Amino acid sequence: MSERTAPLRPDQFERYRRHLNLPQLGLEGQQRLLEGSVLLIGAGGLGCPAAQYLAAAGVGRIGLLDDDVVSTSNLQRQILYATADVGRPKVEVAAERLRALNPDVAIAPLRMRLDSTNALGVFRDYDVIVDGTDNFPTRYLTNDACVLLGKPNVHGSIFRFEGQASVFDAVRGPCYRCLYPEPPPPGAVPSCAEGGVLGILPGTIALVQATETIKLLARLGEPLIGRLLHYDALEMAWREFKLQKDPDCPICGDAPILEELIDYEGFCGMPAREGPATDAVPTCQAVEVARRRTSEPELVLLDVREADERATASIEGAHWIPVDELSQRLDELSPWTERPIVVFCHHGGRSERAARLLIERGFSRVENLDGGIEAWALTVDPTVPRY
Repeated sequence: MSERTAPLRPDQFERYRRHLNLPQLGLEGQQRLLEGSVLLIGAGGLGCPAAQYLAAAGVGRIGLLDDDVVSTSNLQRQILYATADVGRPKVEVAAERLRALNPDVAIAPLRMRLDSTNALGVFRDYDVIVDGTDNFPTRYLTNDACVLLGKPNVHGSIFRFEGQASVFDAVRGPCYRCLYPEPPPPGAVPSCAEGGVLGILPGTIALVQATETIKLLARLGEPLIGRLLHYDALEMAWREFKLQKDPDCPICGDAPILEELIDYEGFCGMPAREGPATDAVPTCQAVEVARRRTSEPELVLLDVREADERATASIEGAHWIPVDELSQRLDELSPWTERPIVVFCHHGGRSERAARLLIERGFSRVENLDGGIEAWALTVDPTVPRY
């Protein structure tokens, strides 16, 4: 981030007057914001409110990275979007709204999927990285890229009624791996799509992220480095936890062993996108399964989602056992040990775990439905609600 030498225009003095009146921020701090740059990874529940406040504050350049399109289920919490935007790319809509909010800000819509081949190149162009993702491979990828480049990583995560936020900066404190050395098993932690989320919750956590980002850019106060804030909306309670740098951390410790980005889906126990692992659960496509249900009457569809998900959307004729009850209810499936079983959940994470359990218990013809019931709704039966 360079120092701004040009004076503010008269209209900028008026726009940022409340900032300029703050002795801790003032003209110098506002100039730093106008010269600063932020990359928001994810234009969803966290990215939307964070982007709005950062644009309003006058952050000079904001990158929006997301490859998704607006869906109706987003509108309960992703406040940059409206009903008429359903089906449009999120970064396209978000860029329009943010440019209208503050023409001072240069918005870079990046409709792409972040991976190990492009992360370092994208991150280099920004001062601060804001992580608004909802999956573990991208969180570890974001952390590692930030550590390798010496960038601060403003972290936020949400689930149901709870959220947390921190600033991971390996130059001055711990990184994300210091807190979470290993990811949870695939499917062990449901996503917001699977487990639900209070619509206003991401706004609360995103404002913490936006606050920390502004502080970093303007060099204000004490950042959340070495501290984790936990928020419980049901109790309306905040708790702070102290974090320590792990000397054995593989990327920011005393003797780091990670010097480049890795395969993060493999690290998190997910099937690689290219070349299935030898112990990978077999997968099948929704269109293929729909065809096979006609030609293979013995095929069993096993739904391992929660009751509220099943009430929202279901596939006719599917047997239902929630994944957390599966090991105790295997006797219900014992007549089908030799029959083809296709397991599905919302997107495919929990069903992979369930399919692996069935294979371990002797079921010989088990497959995981790639993309879950979401893929079924998109490619087979559009009357099945998406959520």
